[in-house]
Amino acid sequence: MPSPASIFAWILFGAIGMAAFVYGKKSGSLKPIVIGLVLMTYSYFTPTTFLLYLVGSALTACLFIFRD
Repeated sequence: MPSPASIFAWILFGAIGMAAFVYGKKSGSLKPIVIGLVLMTYSYFTPTTFLLYLVGSALTACLFIFRD
């Protein structure tokens, strides 16, 4: 059974990914669409809670670093 911290990370970064995907779709930009899709799916392949937060934070930062 996953820990509450893992479940919170899934919800948090999934919501950020969904928002990035919708924003990218409305603006016609490919970068937010790709980063949003990765944010919504990476948690299925991440084994530990620490990595969930580390990768999620890095991908969220990429949204701001690589914006158009």
